[in-house]
Amino acid sequence: MTTPPTTPDGGGFVPGAQRSGPPQPGDLALVVAGRRLLTGPEGFPRVAELPADTAWVPLGTLAGVPAWGADLAGEDVDADLAGEDVDEQALPGRWRSWRALAAELPTPLADLAGRALAVLTWRRTHRWCGACRAELADVPGEQSRRCPDCDLYVPMQLSAAVLVAITRPGPAGGPDELLLVRHADGPPELWALVAGYVEAGESLEAAARREVGEEVGLTLGAVSYFGSQPWAVSGPGVLLAGFTATAADPAAEPVVDGKELTQARWFPLDALPAELPSAYSISRWLVDHVAARPAG
Repeated sequence: MTTPPTTPDGGGFVPGAQRSGPPQPGDLALVVAGRRLLTGPEGFPRVAELPADTAWVPLGTLAGVPAWGADLAGEDVDADLAGEDVDEQALPGRWRSWRALAAELPTPLADLAGRALAVLTWRRTHRWCGACRAELADVPGEQSRRCPDCDLYVPMQLSAAVLVAITRPGPAGGPDELLLVRHADGPPELWALVAGYVEAGESLEAAARREVGEEVGLTLGAVSYFGSQPWAVSGPGVLLAGFTATAADPAAEPVVDGKELTQARWFPLDALPAELPSAYSISRWLVDHVAARPAG
């Protein structure tokens, strides 16, 4: 896919909600229908390729190029399309999921696509005041809305979730072991990390300890922050925070909760299963990071 140049560390994408002027023909256009985005042979289309009456929402800039989003939910577009070509007389291109795009695109573009999904889904689902039922109005320069009748302020909110790569010393001086689990609502063959959403009033570290205790019955020793990633697969507006941790009791065995998890096993770091998370996910970054650490 041909796209504007970006920096290797993702610095080419800058989120924003300001309108410095109307969209220009060469600006990037991220068109969303349900959970999918429109792509063309050269990547994301340009504003000039879409109908002139499209309602655009500012998303930020990519390598200095403004990016705009448009929501086609409710129009004659199948939001459940699995990537098939759509009617070129209507909108030329392919509808693709964020998961498919993130597997191919560099981080700045995947983040931009995820932001488009998050912003446009939030706008579609937050049209009315939850206090007095009046129609909300946009706050200029922000991704937020305010009620013109009761003055309720409704900012766009993120859902934070944590992932934990838990290790313990291997037996008889062997390689350290990593705890991997199979989620009840995920691909049945996939081995992943313990994960869960952060509760109100809870720190990220506390959420990591609670989720591990609830899902596999283990107590953690040291917990260290690893990094974060916007994650549109679990739903628009999800932010994943990754942690590494050690098991407080190296002899303890996991006991799955039977609801969210179906299996949990310790794997030697030199014999991890092939069925691991995708390479573009922070879950895989955590696994690779732990596996690359020096022994001991």
